[in-house]
Amino acid sequence: MNNHPHQIKVPATYLRGGTSKGVFFLLEDLPAPAQQPGPARDALLLRVLGSPDPYGKQIDGMGNASSSTSKAVILSRSTRPGHDVDYLFGQVSINQPFVDWSGNCGNLSAAVGPCAIHMGLIDAARIPQNGTIPVRIWQANIGKTIVAHVPITHGQVQETGDFELDGVTFAAAEVALEFMDPADDGDEGGGMFPTGNVVDTLEVPGVGSFAATLINAGIPTIFLNAQELGYTGTELQGAINGDAVALARFEAIRAHGALRMGLIQHLGEATTRQHTPKIAFVAPRASYTASSGKAIDAKDIDLLVRAISMGQLHHAMMGTAAVAIGTAAAIPGTLVNLAAGGGVRSSVRFGHPSGTLRVGAEAAQINGQWKVTKALMSRSARILMEGWVRVPGGVF
Repeated sequence: MNNHPHQIKVPATYLRGGTSKGVFFLLEDLPAPAQQPGPARDALLLRVLGSPDPYGKQIDGMGNASSSTSKAVILSRSTRPGHDVDYLFGQVSINQPFVDWSGNCGNLSAAVGPCAIHMGLIDAARIPQNGTIPVRIWQANIGKTIVAHVPITHGQVQETGDFELDGVTFAAAEVALEFMDPADDGDEGGGMFPTGNVVDTLEVPGVGSFAATLINAGIPTIFLNAQELGYTGTELQGAINGDAVALARFEAIRAHGALRMGLIQHLGEATTRQHTPKIAFVAPRASYTASSGKAIDAKDIDLLVRAISMGQLHHAMMGTAAVAIGTAAAIPGTLVNLAAGGGVRSSVRFGHPSGTLRVGAEAAQINGQWKVTKALMSRSARILMEGWVRVPGGVF
């Protein structure tokens, strides 16, 4: 007798947002045990994406074997005043059995507004015939507001267009994003700068001592100087992702940075908190060839940034890290600001492995403390597939 249960099917939408892809669910469509946070929800999402996979390929799921594509989103009509949709993001580990709920995905933030409209979470009376609709998003992982300006044509989300985003092959419609009050505003540990300093010396036993800007804006991020690591800032994925020694060094630095930022209580916790903090290195502007073969001219950028996500050099730039870059660039004295040439600046264009990205931030000094009211950037989003995902019954 066959005791293997049939597959169950769950309504889902597969979207690209920025330079990421993810499987989006409506909260009420999830199986009852997965409608609450906990092991059942995590087990479902792991199986949907095809994790954990010791081969690292996610062949038996919707994931595409990279941190940019092993993502899940749960949306629901917001219960918070002044907000339209609650957005919960899960970074699904590829080779380990866990889902990291500790941060946001800035790229997929661009897909939340369009998907919320697609799922019927926005009142039809609010949707214009033509123009843009501001969708106010409550980012539940970090407790922040994001406003997505979604283009509408003939009463429907406009997905096609001529907005080009380096790291995405095809042009699409622009979705402008405002990350409101993106920095940590908690009083404990210094808020935006958990150590109270714009630059610290980060001691990593057995590895070295590094100048570091430890910032909590968009996502907790550790910024380092490329030169101190032996890099130029023009590196592409192949230069680092095949170097096991380099990746282990980055992970050691990341773990000690997380401890210094108060995100973990002991080093061992870093292994189950892969999504945050991010680690990135910066350098003054220089010309280089992007991964597509496109020539990037130094005069067209302000600085170079390379970032590590889930243990690998990212192919472009995480959206939340871009928020951190824009925020740090606006504050004099940070490593990001210094790499861009110093001074007060309201926006920067930085070079990443796939090309360039512009991000802005509105910063002001209030009572001697820097305050960032919003960070701004544009992405694009597109529904790739809609219907149901199937997973074997009994995964919970």
